[in-house]
This record gives sequence, structure tokens and C-alpha cells, in this order.
Amino acid sequence: MELSYEIAMFMSDLHYIFSFRDRRAVKNNLKKILPSEERLSALTREVFRNFGKYLAEFLRMEKMMDKDFIAKKVKVEHREHVQQALDKGKGAIIVTAHIGNWEMGAVLLSVLGYPLIAIALPHKERPVNDLFNHQREVKGMTVIPTNGAIRKCIEHLKENKVVAIVGDRDFSSKGGGEILDFLGHKALIPKGAAIFSQRTGAPIIPTFLIREDDYTFRLSMGEPLFPQEEASASSEREMMLGIMNRYMAVIEEKIRQYPTQWLMFRDFCIPPGSTGSSMSDDEGT
Repeated sequence: MELSYEIAMFMSDLHYIFSFRDRRAVKNNLKKILPSEERLSALTREVFRNFGKYLAEFLRMEKMMDKDFIAKKVKVEHREHVQQALDKGKGAIIVTAHIGNWEMGAVLLSVLGYPLIAIALPHKERPVNDLFNHQREVKGMTVIPTNGAIRKCIEHLKENKVVAIVGDRDFSSKGGGEILDFLGHKALIPKGAAIFSQRTGAPIIPTFLIREDDYTFRLSMGEPLFPQEEASASSEREMMLGIMNRYMAVIEEKIRQYPTQWLMFRDFCIPPGSTGSSMSDDEGT
């Protein structure tokens, strides 16, 4: 695996050198997260290299991902939080971010035995979309596109199963998210997880697969966030925003802790005065 990492990092260095657009976006994002701009270029390059590692792992998941790999390479933290949520009988909503290796994290949960479906933005090119979905589903996970997610996710949760959602940016062309304060700036955030939780009573579990320096991983599952804790809200929208703000605070903390593992190659904040509806959806992994 180390050879594939070396190749991936070489390709990532080329990406860093020749893609001005991506380099500028990553650098601008880091400026908003880091306490200072010291070593900004080096840390930007590290983001690109972590993205290369993510791709190398993603393309090898079919062969490498099994319980033996988990036993040797993954430290699973607070798995009991998922069971605690499922014991309530209303399913569980895994919310993560584009940090570490979120794709592998979802597959890990499936290998661990959780009946999981994941919402994913379809790629425009059919062969690329088929490749990505094959890698995601080969270990038992089910992928549903964003345009058909609501009914299927609610049915899945009512069957006391697990739904996984990436929650740190709304990539939809319709701009259907909510504008929230995120990392000190206004950002368009998807609201699907909060809506599902609100409608079904399923708790949200912030979950992240973080990369360690020794080619191992840490799968961290936070305490369940139950929608009933927002019972004092005066309206359904206020309740939804309350739920969103609670799990986004966890995501924000994780990004600040591991800024070079946040693989966001577009400016995450929206321009002043924008409604968010014109944000591009031509990226997203």
C-alpha cells in the first residue's frame, strides 16, 4: 500500500503545481481556519497529498476492506453510540464531512454489520459514477442519489437502519441548503440530516474516519444528538436550525483539529449578499 501512497502523493504534487484554481481555494479555506498563515503553502500541499491518499484508498477498498483490515488498521471509538441510537428503534443518521476518508468510513460501518445507505451526489460522467458506486456498494452498503433520497431514507430509518450523509457543504444546483455561520463565515449547509431526524425521531451521530501518521485510522463516533432536545423550539424551522447548529459545531471542531485532512477544493463560504442558489455543483467526491 505504501507504493500506491507514493504514486498518489507524486500525482498530488502535480495537481498542486498545475491547478491554480484548486490551490487558491484550498489556501483561502486554510486562511479562514488556521490561527496564522505560517507554513500556509506547505499545509496547502499537505491537503493535496491527503486527497491523493484518499483516492488511492478509495480505489483499493474492494480488495483491502475487511474485518482483518479493521482489526489491524482501524481504532474504532465509541461504537456503542450507534447501538445506543438503534436501541431506540428509530434508526440512526451518520453525519460526517469531507475530512479524513469519509467514503471508507461509510464502508467500514457496513463491514461492521450496520445496514447502511448513503446519499451521494451523482457524477456527471456515467462511467465515473458507476465506478464510485461500485466501490461504495461492493461491501454491502447501498447508495442512493440526492435526487431520490427523501422517501427512501425515511423508509430506511423507520426500519431502524442507518443513513449516512456528508454534511459540510450543499452541492445541489438548486441551493436548497441553509445559510449558517460555519468556521466564522456564512456557508450553505445541506439540511437533509436535520429534516430526517425531525421527521423520524432518529438521532444524529457525528462520525469521522481520521487518518493517523502511521497509515492507520481512527473511526470516531460521537454521542447521539436526539431531535427531542430541541423541543423548546417555537417552530419547525427553528427546530431544524437548532439540530443543524448542534452537529455543525461538532464538524467545525473536527475541521479545526485536522485542517489538512479537510478535502474541500472550493471556497466553502458564500460571497457577501449571495443567497447560495448560484453556487457551482460541478465538483464533489
